[in-house]
Amino acid sequence: MFKDFTFSNPTVIHFGRNSLDCLKEEVKKYGNNILLAYGKASIKKIGLYDKIVTILKEAGKTVYDFEGIMPNPTLEKMLLGAKMVREHNIDLILAVGGGSVIDCAKAISVSAYCEEDPFEKYWIRCEEVSNKIVPVASILTMCGTGSEMNGGSVITDTSRKIKKGHVFQPSVYPKFSILNPEFTYSVSEYQMVSGIFDAFSHLMEQYFSDKGDSVTDYISEGLMRSLVVNCPKALVNREDYEARSNIMWASCVALNTLEGVDKSADWIVHSIEHQISAFTDCAHGMGLAAISVPIYRKAMKGYLPKFVRFATEVFKVDPTGLNDEEIASKGLDCLAQFIKDNKMCTSLRELGVTKDMLKDIAYSSDTGSCYIEFDHEDILEVLKAAY
Repeated sequence: MFKDFTFSNPTVIHFGRNSLDCLKEEVKKYGNNILLAYGKASIKKIGLYDKIVTILKEAGKTVYDFEGIMPNPTLEKMLLGAKMVREHNIDLILAVGGGSVIDCAKAISVSAYCEEDPFEKYWIRCEEVSNKIVPVASILTMCGTGSEMNGGSVITDTSRKIKKGHVFQPSVYPKFSILNPEFTYSVSEYQMVSGIFDAFSHLMEQYFSDKGDSVTDYISEGLMRSLVVNCPKALVNREDYEARSNIMWASCVALNTLEGVDKSADWIVHSIEHQISAFTDCAHGMGLAAISVPIYRKAMKGYLPKFVRFATEVFKVDPTGLNDEEIASKGLDCLAQFIKDNKMCTSLRELGVTKDMLKDIAYSSDTGSCYIEFDHEDILEVLKAAY
């Protein structure tokens, strides 16, 4: 069913080799105090940190470092950043890194001036932001989440082993994002393919939802096909600029709110993986890779036509002499081969999941649907199949 929608995406994207040249003019639009948020030392090793700080100082800005944001940003880390924002009267949070850093920056933005428990208000009750928001911008160094052009923010409460995502309104989106594919070259092969599968999963979550015909499905097929073609190229030559550009832009468009705007999606695969990450602190995309095929083998029984289309349009399965179930199954075989060939995780064991975790993960996950309803026992079933 093609649904009614209102579409707005206020993020300005500067894309390409010279995109960092736009930073100086962009930051002139904001006050003097900038919180520079980033992960570990990688941006310093590649010289990007020094370039950014030089530009900010030339623009007359005072820079406060907030470093050490982890791959699965924690509530504790986010609250430390919120404290820094208040202490230094920060005017702009500039996130330099991948989706986790940008997610954390958005979380800091909405939490700094929240007068109640921000995790309960925004990630548990999923309310809209009613307090002061500190503007966020980003410089992307790892592709996958699309956080550079959306309102999503995923935070982990380690004390309760709860990992939750919330999609904030457009006022929380990054004001601008700088995307230079060359900045992604230094990311490890493991993290590169993890990010690629995260983007691929974003597309599948939106593709395998609703039973009608929508523009989103046609866009998704093209974007998924682009990732299927370009991921192997990037593995062969990590400095293949064209391949890395296609991956970067496909990852951004996959979750920049244009995709899926005309249909519903339940995000069951992401919901389950969040709890896997909460228990193991694994790379998000690798967790998605490990569970996607078992989930979709179960879900395909609920609506074969979409899985047939996935097989023929995305993986170019030849349907000659095959019935619909055989075509659909062969498409998922191709997905499993894509995961294996591109060095992504194929089992939960690889991620540090133990058998005694499976039930706790299943029963702490949100239930949902993908053509069929998944209750906690169904989730446990697919976790065992993925193990």
